[in-house]
Amino acid sequence: MSDKVHTILLVQPNRRPESRTYGDFEHVDDALEGVCKFYEEQLKRQNPHHEQITYDISQLFDFVDSLTDLVILVFRKSSESYEPQNKDWIKEKIYHLLKKQAGGN
Repeated sequence: MSDKVHTILLVQPNRRPESRTYGDFEHVDDALEGVCKFYEEQLKRQNPHHEQITYDISQLFDFVDSLTDLVILVFRKSSESYEPQNKDWIKEKIYHLLKKQAGGN
């Protein structure tokens, strides 16, 4: 699967329908980074006096699991439709993305 496909990130942090938001990306990796940035923004709001925010992958995954809803829709050219991916898929892809960014294989 090529990661360079149109991708939509749908997030609902809590049960309130007005908390729903989305992101529109040209690459799967960009959408995955969007999940990380969403978490980082929450950490900044919760810790406004900290200049530097750090976290580990287990904290990020706990955050993903805590969201009321999180889905990535990946465009499939073969079917001309969007295929939904769930939290487990998202966590697996984030793990591989962060490992690749850290210089791992």
